[in-house]
Amino acid sequence: MDVLITGGNGLLGRHLVAALQDRGEGVRVLALPEEDIRWLRRRGVAVHRGDVRWPDSLAPPMSGVAAIVHLASMTSVWRPIEEYRAINVVGTRNVCRAALAEGVKRLVHVSSWTVYGMDLGRPAREDFLLRPFREPNALTKAGGDLVVQRMIAEDHLPAVILRPGEFFGPGDRLNFGRMADRLRAGKGVIVGRGDNALPFVYVTDVVQGLLLALDCAHAVGQAYNISNDRPLTQQQLLEAMAHDIGVSPPTVHVPYRALYAAGGTAERLASLSGSQQQPILTRLGVKLFGTDNRHAIDKARGELGYTPQVTIRDGVRLAAAWYRAQGKRGSHPDAFAQDLLA
Repeated sequence: MDVLITGGNGLLGRHLVAALQDRGEGVRVLALPEEDIRWLRRRGVAVHRGDVRWPDSLAPPMSGVAAIVHLASMTSVWRPIEEYRAINVVGTRNVCRAALAEGVKRLVHVSSWTVYGMDLGRPAREDFLLRPFREPNALTKAGGDLVVQRMIAEDHLPAVILRPGEFFGPGDRLNFGRMADRLRAGKGVIVGRGDNALPFVYVTDVVQGLLLALDCAHAVGQAYNISNDRPLTQQQLLEAMAHDIGVSPPTVHVPYRALYAAGGTAERLASLSGSQQQPILTRLGVKLFGTDNRHAIDKARGELGYTPQVTIRDGVRLAAAWYRAQGKRGSHPDAFAQDLLA
């Protein structure tokens, strides 16, 4: 079957493209007009230029496809919430409406674990209320999630919602790369005691969840957590990363409340200065690394047949090998593509 991926040129999209092609599927990608798509061209992917904010650009790439995987979103940039909403909420609605108009048989919407909120005191389950932390990405990812839920109920949209954990792996400059850079620079710290679980999941396990959501007939109308139910603690993760990239592990513990307050101050200063650069320290980052966050995956196990294949410890080894290789070849901008094509 032909599958369209919105946002298919990012970390998760690139792994998904490779996995779909490996099983013989036809792949199309909706890419922004300014995106570098050389890697996709070399893979033989049909690339359509467009934007989820532009409804008129969505019908051509959807024409004749059997399924859509909606990955496109705004995340981890320092932008006003209106810009996040335009992509994560309105853009999601545009994709869903276009899918209905084109008669697409399956839409898999990639939401986020952040829609539940953080530090809940127990593993989040799919029937929990959505109570995101009040920052642009989490709020608008929850908004997009609710749009899909509403259209499933009211318009019979044949959609499946996946809420993945914080995914990482080779090619990950956003999470693993930034963390490794700080450790290598000797700037790594442990937030609080460090015994809190971090909601990380290896990227190919998220791809596994996506493929299952595309294939499973009874998944339509459902939401599934796609994560790893054997997480590492913050301290275990940082120590593993430090070991695998060949640097000393962090030993300094900074009190959570003090760091959270400092993150709030840094955000206010950035806003007052009009800076478009995300502060080095944010309340969201402190909350992510300093609180205990776990997610139940028994629904995905039972209904989809999902089982994490890569332990977090093994995932760190694989991502660290990629990270070390970047230094050896000068961080070539298309180095991840080279890895997949090798």
